[in-house]
Amino acid sequence: MVNFTLMITAELENLTNLQPQGGCDDPNFSYLFKLKCGRCGELSQKETCVLLNDTVPLPVGKGTTHLIQKCKFCGRDGTVTMIPGKGKPLTQEITESGKSAPLMLFDCRGYEPVDFVFRDGWKVESLEGTKFENVDLSSGEYAEYDEKGECPVMISNLRATFEVTK
Repeated sequence: MVNFTLMITAELENLTNLQPQGGCDDPNFSYLFKLKCGRCGELSQKETCVLLNDTVPLPVGKGTTHLIQKCKFCGRDGTVTMIPGKGKPLTQEITESGKSAPLMLFDCRGYEPVDFVFRDGWKVESLEGTKFENVDLSSGEYAEYDEKGECPVMISNLRATFEVTK
């Protein structure tokens, strides 16, 4: 069992609190990434999607997980279980300090998550308090104008990594 934390970073111009639309533990937010098999190292061809409110029963014992997947190359089964309550929004302070914000914790058995894909379904607010909803980050950036603050707002240099967490 290895836990991986999805860490995000970006340059936020006149913005703060970048996070999924319903908060870091949004039950309907789609996390999309590729999986690397822990046995053979094969990388999945397509992205895998997991959501907090979408669970499946474990094949052995009691309990549930968010994903059970078989490696197409070596046939090994692996699971990905999301652990809510560990995420924080990406704030202006975190960005200015050059650090990343933890978004979600994944308990991975047999797989390693790689290559997170940014899509739509994000929210962010300006330093003046204007809320921007359902922000699409699929292009890797976002630009808008804050009427209230009378200034441009922008998200750029968007990056995501998975870090091993103890």
